[in-house]
Amino acid sequence: MRNKVYIMLGLAAGAAAAFTFFTLSSRVSIPRGAKAVSPFDTKKYLGLWYEIARMDFKFEKGLNQVTATYSLIDDETIRVDNRGYNVKDQEWKQSIGKAKPAGAPSEGRLKVSFFGPFYAGYNVIAIDPEYRYALVAGNNLKYLWLLSREKTMPEEIKENYLKQARALGYDTNQLVWTDQTRL
Repeated sequence: MRNKVYIMLGLAAGAAAAFTFFTLSSRVSIPRGAKAVSPFDTKKYLGLWYEIARMDFKFEKGLNQVTATYSLIDDETIRVDNRGYNVKDQEWKQSIGKAKPAGAPSEGRLKVSFFGPFYAGYNVIAIDPEYRYALVAGNNLKYLWLLSREKTMPEEIKENYLKQARALGYDTNQLVWTDQTRL
């Protein structure tokens, strides 16, 4: 009888730990002080974006010519197709995921998943009126992207976005500037 109690307690503790892990690992947030663009037009945001700069992380290490293409799957779900060229391995890498609104549909807060039930914050915190240039923050100060509809971004807009990022606490000296030239 005593062994059954220990097994039941062990199972309950394991279930609680798994629930906590899944809940915390898919937590969607926005960096303190950041505000998502509102109003935000998801349909205008769809299409091809070139990565101008990023805070580097393991899934994009060593990649150049990075792009993100967004397309509608249904009324609430966006297909995310990220692609980049790994110079060292001399091959293209691709990650396909999905995004959904993380708040009101009229604000630039999305939750993005590339791994099953795990979501991360994708927050459009600055965008020009024509939806040509965007500044995107992740869940925290470890994730930041400067995106453009073209392979370059005007200096004035780049400096404005960097200033906004620094005001939120981002160390913009850590940005990796993406090479968008063809090899």
